[in-house]
Amino acid sequence: MTSSDQSPSHNVFVYGSFQEPSVVNLILECNPVTISAQLHGYHLYRLKGRLHPCISPSENGIINGKILTGLTDAQLENLDMIEGDEYVRKTVEVVLTDTSVKMQVETFVWANKDDPNMYGEWDFEEWKKLHMEKFIEASKKFIEWKKNPDGRSREEFAKLVEEDLAAA
Repeated sequence: MTSSDQSPSHNVFVYGSFQEPSVVNLILECNPVTISAQLHGYHLYRLKGRLHPCISPSENGIINGKILTGLTDAQLENLDMIEGDEYVRKTVEVVLTDTSVKMQVETFVWANKDDPNMYGEWDFEEWKKLHMEKFIEASKKFIEWKKNPDGRSREEFAKLVEEDLAAA
């Protein structure tokens, strides 16, 4: 038995692009079991100039999302890397959609709760139609970079998930 076989598993609440199985499969190199859940006390914002959303505390907010279950330390590290420093991973309580059972999970919260680039409400279906293809291409390049950085910085690849405002 290797040490990676003994690592604790992680459950992570996702609310944006990571609800899409093809994105999860690409980043985590597997298809974890998912459970539908709601996160109370947060709002799902659009980010000006970005293809991905963020969440921030909001007294009356409710976010529908999914829990990725049983993630390894390495898979969690992949999520940490792709989310970068702009997000903070924290433990939150979600409510399972089917059973109303409460569960402690980790999620990624936008670090700057006063960011002026947060606005409105992010829409998953709209993202799938308008931005998913570009996001998947950027994610493929990110995974290639992680395997072989070749002197390039993470910031170069963060630009890949910025919205092309000239084309919008």
